[in-house]
Amino acid sequence: MTTNSRNPDGYLVSKGYSYYVFGLLFLLYMFDYIDRQIVVSLFPFIKAEWSLSDTQCGALVSAVYWSILLFAFPVSILIDRWSRKNSIGLMAVLWSLATASCAYTRSFSQLFTARAAIGIGEAGYAPGGTAMISALFPKETRAQIMGFWNASIPLGSALGIALGGFIAETWGWRHAFGIVAIPGMLVAILFFFVRDYKTVELAPVQKAEATGSCTQSNYKQIARQFLGTYSLLFAYFGFAANMFVTSAFMSWLPTFYCRTEGIPMSQAGIKGGAVMAMAIIGAPLGGYLADRWGRKRRNARMVFGAITSALTGFFLFAAFALFSGTAQYLVALLAGIFASMFVPGIAAVTQDVVHPGLRATSYSLNVIVMHILGSSIGPIFVGAISDASDLQTALTILPIFSLIGGFLFLIGSRFYASDCDKVCAIDLQVET
Repeated sequence: MTTNSRNPDGYLVSKGYSYYVFGLLFLLYMFDYIDRQIVVSLFPFIKAEWSLSDTQCGALVSAVYWSILLFAFPVSILIDRWSRKNSIGLMAVLWSLATASCAYTRSFSQLFTARAAIGIGEAGYAPGGTAMISALFPKETRAQIMGFWNASIPLGSALGIALGGFIAETWGWRHAFGIVAIPGMLVAILFFFVRDYKTVELAPVQKAEATGSCTQSNYKQIARQFLGTYSLLFAYFGFAANMFVTSAFMSWLPTFYCRTEGIPMSQAGIKGGAVMAMAIIGAPLGGYLADRWGRKRRNARMVFGAITSALTGFFLFAAFALFSGTAQYLVALLAGIFASMFVPGIAAVTQDVVHPGLRATSYSLNVIVMHILGSSIGPIFVGAISDASDLQTALTILPIFSLIGGFLFLIGSRFYASDCDKVCAIDLQVET
């Protein structure tokens, strides 16, 4: 085991430098979601030009998630075993180039392919960024920092949707892809020069149950340990249920307001983006509250996720089943705050209960599960129901999946403490 290289305040390097790296990670995540979600506000323009169905429009969102779920695991192994900073930098360059290529497409199949290429670049970013943040900051504030980092998701989504509608109405929808690709490329270049931590050896991996000592493990044993960490498995599936809901709402809220209120897509994008932007409040607040409660209750991160997931389901159902007009929008804004509160605590759980050398791999498995069962299905699910019935009916059905997610987190919370006790403490060292 390595000697402890952390500062007395718990940071791997200086506090200031940790926040500098965090700032770059925040910007990259924001540009990640700008590039990912900008297509949502372009639906009416693309649909009119190519005569697409709502299901096809939803598929342009899901294409990114399908690529992510295919490549997240192999890329995360590269991140854990090679380099966090180089992997993240290369991926950001790739997804920026893929976004720019969308501007040159001339058919649905070409745009679908370009969108899938964006997903290849974004496949390992969340696992890599999660691993770096977990290493840089003290464990006691992990959920809180994750909350601030994940606030970049709604910010990027809202900016992408708002910018997309404005640019499309002003210069045409193809220009939207080209313009937003540039900033991510610039930040990606800066990231190649940050300090990384040394790659962690995988032995020892876990404490022996009988002796409490750390034991060496091969890859088959590592796989069995993942499958035997029940809090982790329930965290994965609960995350997927919630992402089924949030990805669908992010994809279809602007179109819903455009159709029901007859407003231009630029205005509808801002209105829908504002609901998503409420996560800028919800994600940091959720991380702070989960960590604060965690001082008194060890499994607070998972229990808090269960409670906020249930509240999200309640407010979303109320918004689309019980209200209309201004009241509906106000309740939707409230739901937007709660919808992201579970993310930082559950993201921290995926790091708490695994070996430090497998953190990116752990989060990549979370990404795979949530995209297979959640993000990649949600937009198409809503599009298909909208084609068969109407968009409001589709949005009214969604909240049941938030309740399912909360129930899964609650079950997983029963195993969290014992799973944490199995993890060997490994002190990380910074590359010179």
